[in-house]
Amino acid sequence: MVRTLEQERAAHAWRAVAGVRESGSELAQDYLGIARGAAADIQVNGLGQTLAFWRAKGRKDCAYRRLLDQLGGWVGQQMGAPDGDLLLWLVKDTTGSDAYRRATWEALAYLKWIKRFAEAELDKESAKGDSDG
Repeated sequence: MVRTLEQERAAHAWRAVAGVRESGSELAQDYLGIARGAAADIQVNGLGQTLAFWRAKGRKDCAYRRLLDQLGGWVGQQMGAPDGDLLLWLVKDTTGSDAYRRATWEALAYLKWIKRFAEAELDKESAKGDSDG
């Protein structure tokens, strides 16, 4: 069976959020908050600026770094960025606004799925914590 790009995007996002869920509730709650605002951040500040901010905030395994790596992996693959380093590709290799615009559109489409799955799967963690206490 042939999958559409939208199905592939959703499957990748599902795996990304499932990995966060398995990492523990503190990371999951931080990630959920960032995922909820990620698309707005990109629309207001631009893709490159948002990725640079996430990279600056991101320690090795924090929510910012996790989302940066996931988004960079997916969009970088779609755009042909070497090694999935989307920020480096945006800064170094995009030669025109068309590629930047396509990368931004793809990032927003991917983040739509990330947000949906994060709200569905990671909000359960906070609900569990609320009912325990």
